[in-house]
Amino acid sequence: MLHLISWNVNGIRSIAGKGFYAWLKESDADIVCIQETKAQQDQLDDSVFKPEGYHDYWASAQKKGYSGVAVYSKLKADKMELMGLDDFDNEGRVLRLEFGQLVLFNCYFPNSQDAGARLAYKLAFCKALKLICDGLVAQGKHVVICGDYNIAHKAIDLENPAANVGNPGFLPEERAWMDEFLTQGYVDCFRMFNKSAKQYSWWSYRTRARERNVGWRIDYFCCDTASAGLIKNAAIMPEQMGSDHCPVSIILELP
Repeated sequence: MLHLISWNVNGIRSIAGKGFYAWLKESDADIVCIQETKAQQDQLDDSVFKPEGYHDYWASAQKKGYSGVAVYSKLKADKMELMGLDDFDNEGRVLRLEFGQLVLFNCYFPNSQDAGARLAYKLAFCKALKLICDGLVAQGKHVVICGDYNIAHKAIDLENPAANVGNPGFLPEERAWMDEFLTQGYVDCFRMFNKSAKQYSWWSYRTRARERNVGWRIDYFCCDTASAGLIKNAAIMPEQMGSDHCPVSIILELP
């Protein structure tokens, strides 16, 4: 069994001062994927940011203090790659790690921004990612795609859907892509186990949103349909503080 966690930490240097590395050890996860690191490796002190017992992998944005993803893993990856497309790799959007037949994508999906200013960029990212995953699934790989998707898929996935139809993360085009993704070969792991409302992974820092649980579910683990039977549990961890997001997790049993 593998315990995998994904968490948008909203700045690795910020969350390091909030007990992240103590939490990392206490979590006992085999692999922890983080998004929005907002740092390049040469800005980080190895004595803090390379904890003993973990292999670490990084994809940083060219722009300092922006975007970026990283993975802490007790298992050494057989192979590490980025997305392979400069438009997205320049923003540190994807880490692709291979562990035998398992291919894990840690992703920080673009935000479509106000009035859909980056919607075309986001949809291009989504399309490209799915094409890459489709190719791996065709090879018989077990594909897991985790991270901050910056999309609430259905009305159940945010507290005030009617008021947010025109807002980034709940735009019709974004939701249509999720419809396509989840009907053409992939599964939302959390919804395999929990169909309840009010299950959120992000809350605005404004208006005491987290205290009132006025949130969005925009952080996911998804896998290819053929591998769905390997997912033994999936959860959201809203009690874990330190970011405007909370961690999400799965238990995966490889054959």
